[in-house]
Amino acid sequence: MNAEHVVRRGVLAIAFAGLLAGGAHAKSQDPAPQPQDIQSDKKDIRSDGKDLAKDRADRNGDQRDINHDKRDLAKDRADRNADQRDINHDRRDLNKDRADRNADQRDINHDKTKLARDDQKFGANSAQAQADRKAISTTTRRTWPRIAKTATRTRKTSTKTRKTCTRIARI
Repeated sequence: MNAEHVVRRGVLAIAFAGLLAGGAHAKSQDPAPQPQDIQSDKKDIRSDGKDLAKDRADRNGDQRDINHDKRDLAKDRADRNADQRDINHDRRDLNKDRADRNADQRDINHDKTKLARDDQKFGANSAQAQADRKAISTTTRRTWPRIAKTATRTRKTSTKTRKTCTRIARI
């Protein structure tokens, strides 16, 4: 068994040495490049350089566009915020005007009630009745034009309110 073992090892060593020698021989053989291949490689390199230059220019242009769009977005955001502030301010004004209108309407209703009472008590042409009519007229003329101005500025105001305000403002 010993001799058989030695022969096996010898055959394996020779086979391994042959593989190593064949690999080294194959590696050392470099075929000389053909002039045609060199020319096509140089042409490809020049073409790739031109493509890279174009890509660089495109990338720079895209970055300029992105920066411009960012500036536009910032301006649009500022405009939107200013518009929202204006809307909120108008809403507050409208709410205050609505409260004033309601208070004035209460005063007008009170004056009308007082006028009706004075008409019954003193007559339609009495000094008290005339004073009540003047108070109603003054309150109406003072209040409604301001409310009409606010009503025309807001989108939520109904058409009926705008027409009423305009009609009363002409009185």
